[in-house]
Amino acid sequence: YQRRVHGTLSECLFFFRALFAAAHLSFAMRSAGRLLCSTTFRTSTTLVTPSGKDVQLPPLDTLVFGKLMTDNMFECTWDKSTGWATPAVVPAHDLHLSPMASSLHYAIQCFEGLKAYMDAEGRVRLFRPNMNAARMRRSMERISLPTADENEIVEAMKLIAKTEKAWIPHEKGYSLYLRPTCISTTHMLGIHAPTEAMFFIVCTPVGPYYASGFKPIKLFVDERYTRATHGGTGGHKIGSNYGPTIFPQSSAEEQGFAQILWLYDGMVTEVGSMNFMVLWKNKKGETELVTAALSDLVLPGVTRDSALTLFRQRGDFKVSETRFTISDLIEAQREGRILEAFGTGTAAIVSQVSSIRYKGEDYDFPTPSTEKDSVAIQVMNELTAIQYGEKEHEWSVIVA
Repeated sequence: YQRRVHGTLSECLFFFRALFAAAHLSFAMRSAGRLLCSTTFRTSTTLVTPSGKDVQLPPLDTLVFGKLMTDNMFECTWDKSTGWATPAVVPAHDLHLSPMASSLHYAIQCFEGLKAYMDAEGRVRLFRPNMNAARMRRSMERISLPTADENEIVEAMKLIAKTEKAWIPHEKGYSLYLRPTCISTTHMLGIHAPTEAMFFIVCTPVGPYYASGFKPIKLFVDERYTRATHGGTGGHKIGSNYGPTIFPQSSAEEQGFAQILWLYDGMVTEVGSMNFMVLWKNKKGETELVTAALSDLVLPGVTRDSALTLFRQRGDFKVSETRFTISDLIEAQREGRILEAFGTGTAAIVSQVSSIRYKGEDYDFPTPSTEKDSVAIQVMNELTAIQYGEKEHEWSVIVA
């Protein structure tokens, strides 16, 4: 009797152990499956069904930044329960969104901007796409969108650039602008993390950002408005950072200014949608290039990082990422210590600044017009030489 009871208990114990192990394994497999499908899409599995249309580029001098969309786009949808779907390259099309989509109501959207260039040998090149992919992932995470592997984002950029190769102008100064974007497509009102989303990349052929070409621009300082604040999202590339800047920007343009010089509590942060740099003689008499330090007030620009890296490699002057104020800038201007000022960004690359208007008074800056005298022209030429493959560099990635 004791042997039968002992055997029965042993069998029951074995059964429950096996049941527990099976349940644990099932949970682990489901978790691994969710993790695998939700963390990234796989660009290598992309279904490529382009439009097949013949490409006819318009006269290049008629190109308007961001107006003409190419024939195809990259897209991939995400659902919380199933993860990322199979990506696709398809003919460019309008999006089908519910009027209740949370991206329309709560600005759950982020984007990137980079360019594809055609070199002299007819090869397509991207400039530091890994930096755009890393920033894209950070932006997606910041607003609770699903993230994707940075390498897969880069591969998606490469794929659409290769697909749209015929849209890339061959002339220097022209390129194909890529706009990777991620939005919430969750069709439900209420402030909560998305349960559905879409990642896509559209492209547009572009020329010089400013129709006037490389000419100095004037800036307007309007202290009534702030682009970003501490604890906010100024260090990420999300839609809600840009919409509120349109009204003050339009007001500045009506007064003849190209961009706004953004301040935060008197600190200089950015200029329009560019990072801002000043070459001056500091109070110690040193030649120094200053730009605002990265924070949640300042976007970590790819062109910004590239210019700073090149300046440091050259070693011609001190390079500082630091805090400086509008008062510091005006004091340096009045004392004749400013040598040059300029903005850096993907769209315009480099733009010299000729003056700022602050509290009704204009402050003029030197605008050297030759490469020998202008660090802005020097870095502009070096960057474009790398971008178009005239100067071989690890930053220039050959796509096709």
